[in-house]
Amino acid sequence: MKDTNFLIQNGVDVAHGIELLGDIEMYNSIMQEFLNSYTERMQKIISAKNNGDMENYAIEVHALKSDSKYLGFNILADLAYQHELASKSKNVDVVNSSFNQLIQEANRVMQVANTYLRTGNATSSADRSQSRKKAILVADDSNIIRSFIHEVFADQFEVLLANDGKEVLDLVNTRSNDIVALLLDLNMPNVDGFQVLEYFQYYDLFKKIPVSIISGADDKETIDRAFTYPIVDMLNKPFDKESVKAFVEKTISLGAVE
Repeated sequence: MKDTNFLIQNGVDVAHGIELLGDIEMYNSIMQEFLNSYTERMQKIISAKNNGDMENYAIEVHALKSDSKYLGFNILADLAYQHELASKSKNVDVVNSSFNQLIQEANRVMQVANTYLRTGNATSSADRSQSRKKAILVADDSNIIRSFIHEVFADQFEVLLANDGKEVLDLVNTRSNDIVALLLDLNMPNVDGFQVLEYFQYYDLFKKIPVSIISGADDKETIDRAFTYPIVDMLNKPFDKESVKAFVEKTISLGAVE
């Protein structure tokens, strides 16, 4: 059995993570997903920073912030949030001055998580039949958010996963008859959530596939803009298992009524 005291001793808010994710098995599984995507994630962050690409840098550190919150890596989440704010305001000096601190904390967290998971076999996602009649589509650039929602609903639906808006539209164009709900993040690379909403509006798809927003956005302008489209509802991150279950049920039921 894994020793969660090791995480606590290393500054990890395990209780908060389990509260959000539901139980220790889910927590361990999502932590493994975090480790699996770590190298690719950090390469994207470093590349965007070195290229002075503050727009994509903001997207990448935003995803790091969200994932860190779910696992209780609060120091890393706070550092990533500071970098998100600095990059959005094009404050390259702030990014450069504290970049090493961000990388060092990310590496520390990775080492702590890796040591913790080695104390026993990490819980992995069970292989589940994908022969579902209905599907929900989850669009988020956070691997943890996608994995979490997949774990919650995989016994009930086929869960289709998209990393950005382009993947959303590809799945909508090929699987629209199967999809009973779209959970859409607004802040994604390549094609963002608002571009997906524009596409749905132009092709009158909201009547066919009900859409709700999952987002870390808390500014009034972004929220008001999202509700100019006929979405069902918005759920702010971070969210727990019970709230996302109720959210999906509401999205499907209201979509069916319309």
